[in-house]
Amino acid sequence: MNLLSFKKKIFFSCIQILDQKVKEYKIALHDLTVGAENDSKSSAGDKHETARAMMQLEHEKISRQLNEVLEQKNTLEKINPGIETSHITQGSLIKTNKGYFFLSISLGKIIVEKTEVMILSAQSPLGLKLLKLKKDETAEINSVQYFIENFC
Repeated sequence: MNLLSFKKKIFFSCIQILDQKVKEYKIALHDLTVGAENDSKSSAGDKHETARAMMQLEHEKISRQLNEVLEQKNTLEKINPGIETSHITQGSLIKTNKGYFFLSISLGKIIVEKTEVMILSAQSPLGLKLLKLKKDETAEINSVQYFIENFC
């Protein structure tokens, strides 16, 4: 498997996942707005005020989540997946004895070409340990050794 082309596929999969989340959050915000407009036309009293307050809280929560995803996408888009470096940096795909890690944003595990890849922030504990390492070096966290087999 060509590591650089695999990294590009992972990168674009992450973009697709974030785009889907943005779409879902925008739909949820739209539905809440429409629901609030319809509710205000047909309700009155304390029950109505409680419902509006709950909708407002939900709107704020979804807006925060949307902003977080947009920030993640902005961070990801600053990475050039075609660049190779002499050591592990933000944007590196790392093949270890424990699996693949893409050092970019915190997105969790995804599957690309039937291979599990952990999408990991460079600010995470493991991400910080991996930064600046090179092939055949080791990072240790929680008594687990991560041997760098290759990266790009």
